[in-house]
Amino acid sequence: MTHPKEINPSVRRWVALMLAGSALALSACGDKMGNETAGQKVDSAIAKTEQAGVAAKGKTESAAASVAGAVDDAAITAAVSTGLAKDPGLSAIKIDVDTQGGQVTLRGPAPDAAAKARAEEIAKSVKGVNGVDNKLEVKAM
Repeated sequence: MTHPKEINPSVRRWVALMLAGSALALSACGDKMGNETAGQKVDSAIAKTEQAGVAAKGKTESAAASVAGAVDDAAITAAVSTGLAKDPGLSAIKIDVDTQGGQVTLRGPAPDAAAKARAEEIAKSVKGVNGVDNKLEVKAM
């Protein structure tokens, strides 16, 4: 092995410059841009994208459930109205049927207490009805 004093001074300077340049290049690789390295920023962006995807999925599922509920309520309202129209003692045109979350509300006139009770039974017999709020008023039609 050659003794350090025997190495040509120009070679020694060249090696020293190369080592210093390499050290500088390596330290720049670990340099942070802002408070995060480029890799940390990429990881953060990926995590935020995944979170946004999860949030969008939740909103889509919620909206779909809401639409499905509205369609079910509309179908229940239609079925109750059809059932009321089939009863000759009830005026389905004058009876307002409203459904929210499977809960049916009946409003309007009924010719007598028996007709009011029949309207409630018709509404309760429809599939998907959770309950009936019978606000029909007994009035001679």
